[in-house]
Amino acid sequence: MTTKDKPVALIIGAGDHLGSAIARRFAKEGFHLVVTRRRGDLDLLSSEIQALGSSATAIHSDARDEDQVIELVERVESEHGPIRVAVFNVGGNVRFDICETSTRVYRKVWEMCALAGFLVGREVAKKMLQRNEGTLLFTGASASLRGGRGFAAFAGGKHALRALAQSMARELGPQGIHVAHVVVDGLIRNEATAEFLPDLYASKGEDGIIEPDELAEIYWQLHNQPRSAWTFELDARPFSENW
Repeated sequence: MTTKDKPVALIIGAGDHLGSAIARRFAKEGFHLVVTRRRGDLDLLSSEIQALGSSATAIHSDARDEDQVIELVERVESEHGPIRVAVFNVGGNVRFDICETSTRVYRKVWEMCALAGFLVGREVAKKMLQRNEGTLLFTGASASLRGGRGFAAFAGGKHALRALAQSMARELGPQGIHVAHVVVDGLIRNEATAEFLPDLYASKGEDGIIEPDELAEIYWQLHNQPRSAWTFELDARPFSENW
């Protein structure tokens, strides 16, 4: 079976944890995975996908760059086939008090969360609209709903991404494209978060940290929803998380 015989899933922001877990989940269902990130290793994820009996194409691409996004989507469609599902999973979490938040930091986080989400969503939508089908999934965060002290830049970017996803869902849903937004309201198990928020991470205790593979199951379920009962927004958190 060639890659063009398989349904295609495009994962933007295929990092070492949630992004990789989402890719592996779709790989288990026989998808060909196109996994991208701006920098960092993609070889391990490609090997994991192949070990699951599927196939992967790994591409380093900057989702903030319009030309690169256009080229990426065109390449995927021409070389591998129609994009059945696209997941935008770019992060951008930083913490600075407001007076220490530089214009450069705020702009960069906005570009990562909001501008990149717009570029990916627009270009993928152009292709999906030709077929009147497809799934677009956006990863949100607690900051999508509420701004916390020190997270003005991140909250601004994630609020904007949520608004984008809402607008796209209302426009594209009646045309057969399922757009959904996943609010990750909790810490995901990974080394970077443990270093970034060590006291909070340590305080969560047993089952207080979200397991990436368990969160990835939500993305698969959203993709599989019948169109008579589509979910736009779903929030996920550990049982012990206050909300």
